[in-house]
Amino acid sequence: MAQFKAKRAWITGASSGIGAATALTLAERGAEVVLSARRLDRLESLAAKIRQTGGKAMVRELNVADRAAVQTLGRELEGSGGVDILVNNAGLMPLSPLLKGRVDEWDAIVDINIKGLLYVTHAVLPGMIARRHGHIVNIGSVAGQLTFPGGAVYCASKFAVRAISDALRKEVLSYDIRVTDIQPGAVDTELINSVKDPEIKQALTSEGSFFGPDARMLQAQDIANAILYALSQPLRMNVCELLVRPLSQEF
Repeated sequence: MAQFKAKRAWITGASSGIGAATALTLAERGAEVVLSARRLDRLESLAAKIRQTGGKAMVRELNVADRAAVQTLGRELEGSGGVDILVNNAGLMPLSPLLKGRVDEWDAIVDINIKGLLYVTHAVLPGMIARRHGHIVNIGSVAGQLTFPGGAVYCASKFAVRAISDALRKEVLSYDIRVTDIQPGAVDTELINSVKDPEIKQALTSEGSFFGPDARMLQAQDIANAILYALSQPLRMNVCELLVRPLSQEF
């Protein structure tokens, strides 16, 4: 289980859901994990769990939309050995029709899902290029493949993740750096809690819907396993995109 021994993995949005599951999965396989998110108490609890089983974990409170804070952490990590694996997982999904003009939510989506991903990626990229080694995993979405009512801004952010991932892959392939866009469908995480529009929330969580009480959603560990698959391939191979839907999800 020492598959990633001597590797360091920085995971954003690590306080719950996909981020936490990924951190546990990589730590179990020998990686030192850097856990960052805004909820410090959650990170400390996760780090304690990892350390109890002999794993290595570093905790840093971080809002990825804070460019200066991201740069500071990036310099700290680079000064202590750098980052081998980056999992850009931090994100939110406050869905609403454009007509309602929930501008603060639009700004948050852009700041976290797009700009935050760019800030963190840029923080590790020079070191990866210098060492000619690294793997950047971006958590996109099925919403990066299609749109739906109420999802204009969120879908745009995930289309952006897909575009950024593919363009970055072409920029860094000559340095033997791999880039993967993981695109989950409905996953049973706290992401749905970021939906504040009451009509959209009701539609998403009602009986028979993707996030309803009878939904057969993916679990966070399913996505952690997809990330592990991409990371585990031989260096000659880059899993560029991996779209993972629940069996029952049509689109």
